[in-house]
Amino acid sequence: MKKIIIIEDYDVILQSYKKMINDCPDFIVVGAYHNCEDALLEIQKKAPDYVITDITLPGMNGIEGIRHIKSKLPKASIVVVTVHENSQYVFDALCAGAIGYLTKSSGKEELLESLYQAKKGGAPMSINIARMVVESFQEKKLKELSARENNVITLLSEGKSYAVIGEELNVSLNTIKYHIRNIYEKLHVKNKVEAIKLFKSKTPVTFSN
Repeated sequence: MKKIIIIEDYDVILQSYKKMINDCPDFIVVGAYHNCEDALLEIQKKAPDYVITDITLPGMNGIEGIRHIKSKLPKASIVVVTVHENSQYVFDALCAGAIGYLTKSSGKEELLESLYQAKKGGAPMSINIARMVVESFQEKKLKELSARENNVITLLSEGKSYAVIGEELNVSLNTIKYHIRNIYEKLHVKNKVEAIKLFKSKTPVTFSN
């Protein structure tokens, strides 16, 4: 039987998850907490196989909590269950060490299914979250441009100024202007608007992580 800890500040949801999991013969909840701080005090003693955590919590947020949990129990599998579908939250959680990410709108049944997926070595995710992750790896690139020129036009298409692009790429403003001139020449366009329009119309041609 696999041991589970739940971290969820809304008590109605916490108790609902706890009952559902304890009704399943393959899992048992060994700890239920409203915040990460209390969970971290006992997590090594409880030694859970899986941790279910929200992101928005009182005190330490769930992403920071994931980092602390993984430092104490590297082998614990962590699944995020939250209302947040923001891509930054998703990637921050996965980079911190979570193996799965579910939205609360998915329902309790999907949570239970996610535990079985994790037990089999899977990475459970809500459909919309999985799509977001896949799309993030479909980085748009134009074969006519160099890697740095693709970086520049990507940031340009996001509405960033030459100065901001220079700061993000750690190069001078004159260097950015040099890349912009090369981009215009290679794409046979006359200005930023035309370059961005062409960039956005292209199908991604490479995959990058």
